[in-house]
This record gives sequence, structure tokens and C-alpha cells, in this order.
Amino acid sequence: MSTYTNLLFHIIYSTKYRKPWIHAAWQDDLYGYIGGILRENKGTLLKIGGVADHVHLLAKLSPTIAISDVLRVVKTNSSKWINEREDVHYKFQWQPGFAAFSVSESQFPIVETYIANQAEHHRSKTFEEEFLGILKKHNIEYDTRYVFEQEIVA
Repeated sequence: MSTYTNLLFHIIYSTKYRKPWIHAAWQDDLYGYIGGILRENKGTLLKIGGVADHVHLLAKLSPTIAISDVLRVVKTNSSKWINEREDVHYKFQWQPGFAAFSVSESQFPIVETYIANQAEHHRSKTFEEEFLGILKKHNIEYDTRYVFEQEIVA
């Protein structure tokens, strides 16, 4: 028998310390660049959205590449792309780690709409509130002390 897959994932990751570093002026270009990185790694970006401090991806990934490897490449290359921009005058970084949830084909439209409405959604909810809610929805145990990387101020 041949191999058939439909590996859909809802992926979430934030900027370092959740800083509002993703600017509207180049956000769409960044999203396109991330889509290109996924294509180069046998994936397909189906939907992307977010706000200044994080992104949500709905992506179809290859069964031959580990999701952590794909995201390492996406985050490394997109950070480099941002840091090479002439209009970026800070060191852009993504926060270590990510969240990824499998999505059934029947739930695809719901997740796609959720991602499309990120700007509206975040008028009333912070990323931290959203993220913890998603972890709870997926029955993922966590210790709030270790979910978000904290900036150490000397």
C-alpha cells in the first residue's frame, strides 16, 4: 500500500519575552516568507495570523520531517530575515519553544477562522490568556512558572 497523510497542525509561537516586535508594515511580507520556508521543507502554509507579539500557523507538514526541525528552520530563517531589514533597529528573536496541536479535517474551517480573526480576538484577551486557554482546551498540564520565558532585568 502507498502512504497517504493529511497532517494538519495549529502552531503557535511568540516573540522573545512577547515583545511587540512584529510591525504591521512588514507583517504580510514576513508571513509570505514563513510560507516559503515551509514549502522548502515539504510543508504548506494554509493560514497564518497573529499580532505584534505572536503568530498562529495552520500548516500541512510532511511526515518525513519532525515538526521541531521544521519550526527550528522557520524561526531561525525568519529571525534572520527580520534582522536584515533596514527598518528594524533591535535584535529580533522568537521565544524558544512552540505549541503544536493536530487538527482534524473537520475542524479545519474553525481553526482557519480563529487564526484569521487574531487582531479582533486580541482586543479583549492577551496572548498569555489565550495561550493558557488553548493549553487547557487541549488538556495539557503546565506549570505557569515555566510556560513563558521571563525577561531578567538587572
